[in-house]
Amino acid sequence: MTVASSYIVAARRSALGRVGGLHRNRRLADLAAPIVEAVLADAKLMPGDVDELIAGNATEGGNPARLISLAAGLPDTVAALSIDRQCASGLDAIIAAVRLVQSGEAEIVVAGGAESLSTAPWRIARPRNLYQTPRFLTLDAGSSDVPEDAALREVSELLPRRRGFDRWRQDKVALRSHEKAEEAREARRFVGEIVPLRANADEARDQSSTSPGLDDLEDMAPFAPPDGTLTPGNTSSPHDGAAFVVVVSGRIWSKLGKPSALRLVAAAAVGVAPKNEGEAPIEAMTKLYGQLNGFNRDQIGVLEISESSSAQELALAQSLDIDPERINPDGGAVARGHPLGAAGAVLVVRLFSRLVRAKSADGPRYGVATLGAAGGLGLAALFESVS
Repeated sequence: MTVASSYIVAARRSALGRVGGLHRNRRLADLAAPIVEAVLADAKLMPGDVDELIAGNATEGGNPARLISLAAGLPDTVAALSIDRQCASGLDAIIAAVRLVQSGEAEIVVAGGAESLSTAPWRIARPRNLYQTPRFLTLDAGSSDVPEDAALREVSELLPRRRGFDRWRQDKVALRSHEKAEEAREARRFVGEIVPLRANADEARDQSSTSPGLDDLEDMAPFAPPDGTLTPGNTSSPHDGAAFVVVVSGRIWSKLGKPSALRLVAAAAVGVAPKNEGEAPIEAMTKLYGQLNGFNRDQIGVLEISESSSAQELALAQSLDIDPERINPDGGAVARGHPLGAAGAVLVVRLFSRLVRAKSADGPRYGVATLGAAGGLGLAALFESVS
């Protein structure tokens, strides 16, 4: 089978909102549909041109991609597929769209992720008998090798403990993430990326992206006192949000006038022991590098990670000898929030903004999106800007 070329020609996202905050009254389809409409308008394509919509989601259940497709005005004949690899779902959806186009089975695919934790159904464990009380289930995948009485935060503390990252060092990285996000806002680097769902300023900026001082971060109590180092200030919190891209074939790309675009170079997925979940992006990146056959890693100018904590960002830089300023150059998930199934798609939108939307003659040509997912999974993808 001949592998066809494919290109990401448009990429947009919503502002990310705290659970119960900015998007508190928006059902999943209401949150995602305007983003789908915006990327199609950017690509100069009509709803009827689309062959398929693929959406990543971790909490809705059923086939939310179909609901999003119909809410966005796509014809009834457009196929729709939902993917759930937890936090990696949105990036997985985009990779699946690229492969669908490369196989020749489709020429125009809308792909990304959406998460509305504020309106998602509650998950309740069924009691074993009539005398037991039902209990709510967490968002995280269970693990057979982590003791049932082990707190999730205690498992999360294993990464900074193994790496020797103290609280001060993690807080400093968190502060830098907020600073980079503030610098990006002042430079208007999110303009053209975020789709305001209503005409007000709050809809054009990520709700959790503030400017705390180091003293503010130091004053926050750890999740696991007295010796814990993870706090609300140096970890990312679940958020609502949606992000989508348009993937087209080489024929459609030429028909559109060969606009500047992103091209997927390679991708890698990997599993690790659930108790080592924080290491998953590192392992995914290592596997990705092994597929590149002599590719010069120094050409990767941007690395976007939806980090679960500052410790995870520190570990990535340390393990792979990456300049910290190349990681999340406009701030990361600690600053803007982590929208679970949409998180990986947000990373691709961020790369599109850095490598395509704001492309300069001396700007980077390659960028990587990577993140971990509940249960000990990691995903990484290398993209190239083309024009």
